Amino acid sequence: MQLHRKGHCDLIVLITVFTAGSLSAPVKVKLHDSATLSCSGRCSGLVRWTEFSDRTDVLAECDQTSCRSVKEGYHMIHDQYLKEDFSLIITDADFSKRGSYTSDCDGEDLCDVKLKIEPLNCTVQMEPGESLVLMVDVSDPVEVIYNSTVTAGPSSGQICTVGGRSLQCKPEYTQRASLTSALELRNMTPSDSGLYAVMDKRNEDVLHTYTVTVQVVQDSWIWKTTYEKGKSDGYQTGVRFGALAVGVAALFIMFGVFFLGVVAAPWVHPQMDSYVQMPRCNDSSYRSQCKEKERGQMII
Repeated sequence: MQLHRKGHCDLIVLITVFTAGSLSAPVKVKLHDSATLSCSGRCSGLVRWTEFSDRTDVLAECDQTSCRSVKEGYHMIHDQYLKEDFSLIITDADFSKRGSYTSDCDGEDLCDVKLKIEPLNCTVQMEPGESLVLMVDVSDPVEVIYNSTVTAGPSSGQICTVGGRSLQCKPEYTQRASLTSALELRNMTPSDSGLYAVMDKRNEDVLHTYTVTVQVVQDSWIWKTTYEKGKSDGYQTGVRFGALAVGVAALFIMFGVFFLGVVAAPWVHPQMDSYVQMPRCNDSSYRSQCKEKERGQMII
């Protein structure tokens, strides 16, 4: 802030700057949580909050009589204002509300506070050939940063940038990438495993991180054997052979369970009844019935 006044006015402004704490630490909250941008100082006049990039668009304001929420989702509390607490409350902090905010007292700066949203962290496990979907939640230009976690993986660094409806990617990703409401990377391979970060270039904020693991499903020895057999005919063929073998094995298991239920159940059920009734013979209320049953068996 530049100081144009002279004499005692300079002293008053300097006191306001230092006591108000204009260089506040950034406030970081989770997505859709409420956020409080703290500000305190000396002001008996009108306190207003605006975005730093547009000082004419008032969000909320307070004076000695009342407080007003000029823009939905932003408000101040009058009781706090009377105690020289000029904090701004943002009820639903989403990605569109990130950035720097400033407050002033009758036109003189009070506080500057930056709001950040904690990045969303996702863990993704996928099979080769599937697509990775990376969310792009802001209209500002973003870049996708990749850090490999495998030795044979591609080089780390920026792989794509998104600006509005424009998508620019490195040559090795051009044919695999497409942009709709999100950025999609097709035909993922095990070498693509790693950490993907979606970063807002203007605010230098990380929006999303994706820890991605791409690996072939190896549920059983059947999968391994048939996959290796079909692999010689091509990657997709190997995957299809493995999936078919696992499916056939599952059908055999289901048929076996059904067979046991139909054929063995009539023999198992009486045996289970005898085991269930044995503990009852130790109880006085069933003892006489057990003895009668034993006599009947002996006569037979």
